[in-house]
Amino acid sequence: MQSPFEQIRPLVLASSSPRRQNFLRDQGLEFTVMAAEGPEPVPDGREDPTAFALRAAGHKARSAARRLASGAGAAGAAPLVLAADTIVTLNGQILGKPASRQQALSMLTRLAGVTHTVITACCLHPVNPADARPLCFADSTRVSFADWPEEILRAYVDTGDPLDKAGAYGIQGKGAFLAERIEGSWSTVVGLPVSQTIRALLTMNALRPRSAA
Repeated sequence: MQSPFEQIRPLVLASSSPRRQNFLRDQGLEFTVMAAEGPEPVPDGREDPTAFALRAAGHKARSAARRLASGAGAAGAAPLVLAADTIVTLNGQILGKPASRQQALSMLTRLAGVTHTVITACCLHPVNPADARPLCFADSTRVSFADWPEEILRAYVDTGDPLDKAGAYGIQGKGAFLAERIEGSWSTVVGLPVSQTIRALLTMNALRPRSAA
């Protein structure tokens, strides 16, 4: 199926997330993947959650852009790097990826029956700094969990699904049953705010509407 957009510069996704890759493919975009290397930023305990997510996404984008620039020499338009970072927050506290099944169960128990916020920040960073300034943005969505009993949460933890996910759940997979209601963008919860990302790619002249001709 034809995309409504024509891609006019290369795109590099600084993430190995299959969910983010699928969102871009669904929009008909072509891209290469350059997974983030090295340790990721960690919250300092005082930082606003949105500011932290923006800092983490910017760090990933700059790191990938530097790696690409060091191997520069290819002809054509310099690529844009897209990086993203998704965090789960409860009462202003960031819930990261659980280090164990017990920690995953503890996080899910805290989230059961209450509303929390998922923030995904993105950064578009040109490999050639003379092209344009980086464009970073963030989106947040409120997610309300049903009040699941511990035995249900433990059964979900035992699937292993929560162990590599912020907040110990993935709304797009086995954890979809946890959420009773969302207020905002589903794609933000999954890991990439698609509407805002397309708008940013248009702003950075990486895309343009496909001509009817």
